[in-house]
Amino acid sequence: MNIFLLVLLGLATYFIVKRSVADITKTPVWILWLAMMAPPFAWTGWILVYGRNKPMPVALMIGVFAISIFLYCWLIQLGRKDIKPPAPQSSDPAASQETANSDNGAAKVRPINKEEETQLRECFPWGVYYLQNLEFRPQAVICRGHLRTKPEVAYKTIRENIEAKFGDRFLIIFQQGFNSNPFFALVPNPQAHPDAKRNKEVLTRPGLALGLLAATLFTTLLVGAQIAGVTPQAVESNSAVLLKGLPYALALMAILGIHEMGHYLTARFYKLRTTLPYFIPVPFFPGTFGAFIQLRSLLPDRKALFDVGIAGPLAGFVVSLPLLIWGLAHSTVVPLSNKAVILNFDAFNPTFSLLLTLLSKLALGTALTADKAIDLHPVAVAGFLGVIVTAFNLMPVGQLDGGHIVHAIFGQRQAATIAQIARFLLLIAALMPWLVGVSLIPPYYLYWAIFLFLIPINDEPALNDVSELDNQRDFWGLASLGLLLIVILPAPSFLIHLLNM
Repeated sequence: MNIFLLVLLGLATYFIVKRSVADITKTPVWILWLAMMAPPFAWTGWILVYGRNKPMPVALMIGVFAISIFLYCWLIQLGRKDIKPPAPQSSDPAASQETANSDNGAAKVRPINKEEETQLRECFPWGVYYLQNLEFRPQAVICRGHLRTKPEVAYKTIRENIEAKFGDRFLIIFQQGFNSNPFFALVPNPQAHPDAKRNKEVLTRPGLALGLLAATLFTTLLVGAQIAGVTPQAVESNSAVLLKGLPYALALMAILGIHEMGHYLTARFYKLRTTLPYFIPVPFFPGTFGAFIQLRSLLPDRKALFDVGIAGPLAGFVVSLPLLIWGLAHSTVVPLSNKAVILNFDAFNPTFSLLLTLLSKLALGTALTADKAIDLHPVAVAGFLGVIVTAFNLMPVGQLDGGHIVHAIFGQRQAATIAQIARFLLLIAALMPWLVGVSLIPPYYLYWAIFLFLIPINDEPALNDVSELDNQRDFWGLASLGLLLIVILPAPSFLIHLLNM
């Protein structure tokens, strides 16, 4: 089981490192990958050599983690690329021939000329947004001032004014400044050029989507048959026995597919450019790494960011819950043994999760007692995985759905702080068996905590990143974080005794 989690973490880590830092450093991706994977390699190696009964020394455990983070950052800086954005063409000859900067010799470039600057200032009515000064950056114009009306009114008014004078030449971004004063930023719109590669890209590839769907159906069918007790020898003699894996395959793919369709349909509602949902098949448990979509448009505001972010987990959980309850009701109760751990579906002990504890007791009633575990039905396995996937996506970190949700509720800077606190709390909770000898959450969450440290804590801002959400969305956002807690936190001891579990 540790090897499976290590392989899963290794694959995810490689793709995250390749996507996040490969463009900013010359250091080979595989070296950065080894630096980040040093802690799980060391911890897994210790368990394989000494077993679980002999915990790794705390100083060694934390030391390996600290050295890994330091080495990863040092290797990135060692191969750092000097990325200089191309200077935009200006119609003002004087602007394009300004003298070099006396400090570093870099040419000062103005995205707009003097005449356009006057037109730009006219786009800011003093009763809407009192413009004080313009800052000219190589690829942006920063407009600072004081907001005098509601953020959504100001953004709509000024965006329309700028588009009336400059067309679609700029993307108009409205963000909260460090001094709590919101500012506007005008950056070149990459989609404004008719020959832009982004505009010509084909996003909907139904053939690819259907091919991955079919491949994932096959791999989950194989895994489902194994969960149902079908041996490889039985498959070789009679391939029809693979149909026993159909309940697991259909249930899991329905959960993951509806999760992504929630994102996809909400994105389409807001007229965002997005790919179709694509499944990721794998030939081992659980048969798939899930599904994903890719947004190719900037989100218009925090409301859209929230709706797209929460739609997936909400849709996936609504499907997971009845499937999990039905699967638990059709599972069997077996004697509790030392093998009753989180991923042993033949002797499943649900008390590591408050939600699973309550659902298991609801479905099985008095048959589930303190000396009993659960032999999970394949549909229950799929429902359990759906709940775990929902909880993982709701972690309030970076590009995860939970990161989008807290960004939409609290703002980008506050969301980054929440993300940093959340992943440190999860890491500390996962290390508690080694730190103080008390287990708050299952040790497998340690892999989850490491994975979260690989995800950037900052989420991309919406175009209007200032306007806040309404009370109804705030409620559902906080409720989703509550769902995360009742999934990952164990059932308290008094409740376990009360339920006789």
